Amino acid sequence: MSAVPAPETFLSGEHGEVGGRRGALRRIADRTLDGALALSGALRRIDRLETPRRDVLVSGIYRRPNAPPQPPSEHHDVRLAVGEIEPGLGKFERLNTLIGDARADWLVVIDDDVELPPRFLDRFVAICEQRGFDLAQPAQTLASHAAWGIVRRRPFGLARESRFVEIGPVTAFSRRAQDELLPFPALRYGWGLDLHWAALAAERGWRLGIVDALPVRHESAPVGAAYSADAAIEEAQRFLADRPYLSSSEVRG
Repeated sequence: MSAVPAPETFLSGEHGEVGGRRGALRRIADRTLDGALALSGALRRIDRLETPRRDVLVSGIYRRPNAPPQPPSEHHDVRLAVGEIEPGLGKFERLNTLIGDARADWLVVIDDDVELPPRFLDRFVAICEQRGFDLAQPAQTLASHAAWGIVRRRPFGLARESRFVEIGPVTAFSRRAQDELLPFPALRYGWGLDLHWAALAAERGWRLGIVDALPVRHESAPVGAAYSADAAIEEAQRFLADRPYLSSSEVRG
């Protein structure tokens, strides 16, 4: 086993929790940006994109009373692989039991504490197809609890290429990404997994992207609120010790 990586090489180094007056001001800014987005015609341009009918597998785990993710689609064939969290199994261990050997044109993994914008799935797949992304995520609103500042929405653009796509709250995988990244490693928390994906993507020439025109709300609970950060860091150190990964400074740059 290689040397244990220092936490600062894989943690974002940012305080992503938003609340109080700061949260209220950010929600006002989000509403302003939502209005500007509607007036710009950006969503209408996305709706006009010619996208082939795709097989989309939506997967996720949920804790009651939250509802499982079931985004509707008017254009694609959607299959669901969702289930309640099981005692003793972490997020990615449980996802493996739900997904099994299934593959699709797009796999979209959605957490149970995220709110999606209207017509999310059809618009999101259209942008991913148009930009040629292999790994992608929607941006998060300014008021969201976001571990990485680079994933917060940016105005005046549909989507941007990045070096990093995080493990949640919404992550999309193209078929060729699924072929290499599934099944997921047997991780409970998954911290650092997205940095490993980033290294593999760089090696293979995959395109990674963040879709700013479809920001999701992740405001109900801070990142990692349901488990021990120390345990998640220890798991990441073990996982990354003998695997390539891009450092947090590399993906922020």
